[in-house]
Amino acid sequence: MRDIPIIWSDEKETFNDDNWQKRREQIVNLLCKEEYGFLPPEPVSLASEIIQTDEEFCAGKAPLKKVLLHCTLTNGRLFTMPLTEVIPSGENVPFFVYISFSPNVPDKFLPSEEIADSGFGVLSFYYEDIVSDNSDFNNGLAEILGYKDNSACGKIALWVWAAKRAMDYAQTLPQLDKKHAAVAGHSRLGKTALLAGAFDTRFKYVISNNSGCCGAAISRGKKGERIKNITDVFPYWFKAGFDRYADKETSMPFDQHFLIAASAPRFVYVSSSEDDSWADPQAEAAGCRFASEAWSKSSLKGFVCDDEKIETGKSYHDGNIGYHIKRGKHFLGREDWHHFMKFINTKKN
Repeated sequence: MRDIPIIWSDEKETFNDDNWQKRREQIVNLLCKEEYGFLPPEPVSLASEIIQTDEEFCAGKAPLKKVLLHCTLTNGRLFTMPLTEVIPSGENVPFFVYISFSPNVPDKFLPSEEIADSGFGVLSFYYEDIVSDNSDFNNGLAEILGYKDNSACGKIALWVWAAKRAMDYAQTLPQLDKKHAAVAGHSRLGKTALLAGAFDTRFKYVISNNSGCCGAAISRGKKGERIKNITDVFPYWFKAGFDRYADKETSMPFDQHFLIAASAPRFVYVSSSEDDSWADPQAEAAGCRFASEAWSKSSLKGFVCDDEKIETGKSYHDGNIGYHIKRGKHFLGREDWHHFMKFINTKKN
């Protein structure tokens, strides 16, 4: 892949934390300006209300609570988002903020009991409880903000805003280990998780499954879904004007490794599926390789992979960028969750 933009703008500049934070802010600003749009303002206040508790969930090992988060916005209006909490008993429980395709807990993508038995909590929310996944901006958070279209931001950015509110709520729960918080999502919500990690440094682990085009996969030279495909069908995920890069990926002043790198020097995990040619696993792995520049500047390892081609069934956990590719199609399964938890347990010890 040629003409991949470099992450560090001045190769001669000595790395330090202040320099990286300045460059990281530049990268996030660039991604917002060109691709995703800018997040809405933080709420003025946030209050939580537990509306239902199931003490017998997971055989009583991890009670399920249904929560409403009441967010007072800067325009004075109130936005309320539902959230589900499943936390096993104990102290200093590491946890996921999971952006879900379903309001159901558990779900085909979310094996709640296995996660709880592994010692992890989950705060999950259904993405369409935030705003619909279509071109209609006259509902949910978009309507309350007064957004009529994607001129300010696309819907991925609105889902990111909600992930940050779930993380705000997590700060009020004393049993959670705030130092070991992860944000996770699959497919379009894997893209969302990566952007959430770029915006919110409280997420120590940023986990993206099968995020593909405009997620973890490099756009230049990508197979399967490309910018033209995604902006033809889902233009509302992105800021208006992003489609100008359709079939012109090499003209972009960035590529998707910038999105991965925006979480440095924290931890990122990217997972792929062997038969997910639309997402293009090799392009996702390439995103990890090119993003490693951000970690190497601070003498950390990014994506550690000596294989010329990534191997199905093998996990790559040695660096700050974790990766695996599983057999099968576009799916988030138990195998993936166990890889995520193993990676986190390795890094937090």
